[in-house]
Amino acid sequence: MAVPSAPRLRRTAQNTQLTYNLSRRINDVKTYPIQSPQGATILLYGHDEGLTLVWRGGQRFKSKAAEKSQDKRNGSSEDAVMIIDSDEDEAPAKGKNDKAEFEDEVDDGPHPEIIQTLDLAFDAPVLHIAVMPVSPCAASEGAWQGATILTEKLVLAVSSADKQNFLVTAPLTPPSPESKAQSKGSAAKAGSGSWGDTLISLGRHHKVSDGIAITLAKGKSARAIVAAHSREASGTLRLWEVPLDAKSTRDAPVEPFQTEYLPSPLTGISFNPTHTTQLLVISSPHGVRIYDYALPSLPDPEDAGPYPTQGSWLLTLYQPFSRPTASRKPVLDAAWIAHGRAVFALLADGMWGIWDVDGSSPSASGSSMSNKLKSGVRGAALTAFSVSGYVEGANSLRNSTGHVRENSNSGEFAPMTPHTRRQATATLVTSSGADRLATVKGGVAVYGLSATGSTQPDESVALWVGGHEHIAVIPGIYRFWETQLRKGAGGGVNLFSGAQPTRMVKLQDVATGLQGERCCGIDLVADPSAGNEDGGLPVDVVVQGETRLVVVRSGDSGTDLRSGAITHKRRLFSKGERSSAIIVHGNSNRTGSQSYNLSTSQHGTLRRRLSQAVDDAPEDDDDTTMGTVLPSRSRSGFGFADTLDAAADESSDLTRRNVEREMLDIMDIDKALDGLDGSRGNGTKKVFFEED
Repeated sequence: MAVPSAPRLRRTAQNTQLTYNLSRRINDVKTYPIQSPQGATILLYGHDEGLTLVWRGGQRFKSKAAEKSQDKRNGSSEDAVMIIDSDEDEAPAKGKNDKAEFEDEVDDGPHPEIIQTLDLAFDAPVLHIAVMPVSPCAASEGAWQGATILTEKLVLAVSSADKQNFLVTAPLTPPSPESKAQSKGSAAKAGSGSWGDTLISLGRHHKVSDGIAITLAKGKSARAIVAAHSREASGTLRLWEVPLDAKSTRDAPVEPFQTEYLPSPLTGISFNPTHTTQLLVISSPHGVRIYDYALPSLPDPEDAGPYPTQGSWLLTLYQPFSRPTASRKPVLDAAWIAHGRAVFALLADGMWGIWDVDGSSPSASGSSMSNKLKSGVRGAALTAFSVSGYVEGANSLRNSTGHVRENSNSGEFAPMTPHTRRQATATLVTSSGADRLATVKGGVAVYGLSATGSTQPDESVALWVGGHEHIAVIPGIYRFWETQLRKGAGGGVNLFSGAQPTRMVKLQDVATGLQGERCCGIDLVADPSAGNEDGGLPVDVVVQGETRLVVVRSGDSGTDLRSGAITHKRRLFSKGERSSAIIVHGNSNRTGSQSYNLSTSQHGTLRRRLSQAVDDAPEDDDDTTMGTVLPSRSRSGFGFADTLDAAADESSDLTRRNVEREMLDIMDIDKALDGLDGSRGNGTKKVFFEED
């Protein structure tokens, strides 16, 4: 069953979620970095039946209704000669003669539609998918490292549950609906060539591969380098070299040109996008290492091939310790950032950090290589984080590492009561903090952004730890890095010369789209409707559930997420227009003006005003009667006015007043004011100004 073209749309206070319900369990999801010729983004996901390619967005297919009406102008199509083919004849390959036609306009709707899907059936479930470490670009610009095949075909590597690894190629252009209708929606066998796809086997192994990576080799001819690691022995890393020439056909599996036996199994690998011979190797409890397959560890004169039989380990990056224990924090995932010049790491307790390997820090000087290495690498293997922090809300993971029971080390005898029995059972069942962190899952995804104006190309980073409650996105890692350095140095943000401050944005209410399923992974896809000048995230987050794919788009055209807060602003210019003016937006949370009724009469009563009541009073009433009536009147809201009126109407009877005491009180007040006036100039000179 293919991906439904119409997803379920859900809107929350912070984001919009598109949920695609599938009928099979998802094992891995990847975004192909090169777009199709009609401008669609290609999503790849592996499942129990094989591999599925999804074309999302871009130009739609042309409808055939107009062409059918033109064919019937000179007669019906039923007059054509019917040719009956024999069942023994083979059907021609659909992929070779399939010419899809697309509309001229690109679908610019708020949510891209699913244009086409393609299922490739494997003999076993596809567990892991690897794509080239290429910056996202159009098909016309996809000739990375001079490989023109990338402008026409998808090149990826997969690992299956039957202990095999494959190199898969398929056309970038989606198949037409007519060719899909001829296949009656059935999945084609991978490598059969029905859709122009090829499949190269990399051999069967003793253990299932736990991870796979792919890159291009430097040289005149296009050759792919595939690396995979497994739990064979104590840990094995193998590398293959596969030519991408369309004329070359291989019936036998390709043999690896390098095999490294490791002291412990690996948890992840990824190739450097700039230095293609360097491989980032992750060993969760021990650290992160950089391996170069083209640099021999020891010179061997017997090596006749282009690569040595054994590469060299360039650098080891160590993570911090878990303080109450003597073990290091497990590394959930690590990825190349800054175009292969730094490494972003995510630890199991929610901590993140950036290792500055090649001196790419915004504060590093570019005068010499020694100055660059001084800010990053310290020593032969030990490296410190350039900047680090914690994911917001991951306190539960961080507090579990240092949990120590107070009564566990007491040597006194304690009677077995129901309370102590429960404590003893909890002590035996509950594991230590290090064991808890070993079970935490997480990952990191990096997506390259195109350069805007004079700024250098930045990258967006997404990470998740534990589950869907802790998914965060960094819109621009370079600006985020610079902001963290300024914050650590105690300096503020320079509004005129510094980069715009960027914070880590945490996604909220992701469980709404997952509908009870757990988060199994994330990836990033470009959001063409969002722009940096609008304040929204430049990417959408693809959350992998067990049987669902959820595309999360944070904010909309008027939502600012660069500083971590959500504030709605009114658009002052059109979407494509930019202005260099400094625009100040008012406080949208300010409450409006409110009106208050200060009338002394109650609502709904017919009462005359006070002035009218005084005028209508009898003439023989004296002031004493008036003074007696006023205090007894109830006036809501201005009760204090009754006392003032009575005081004003009171006759000046000096017999009841102590004038002498009042004079003494006034004199005491004058003396206190003079004393204050005299002490006002202590420590300073008094200056008097006299008039002429």
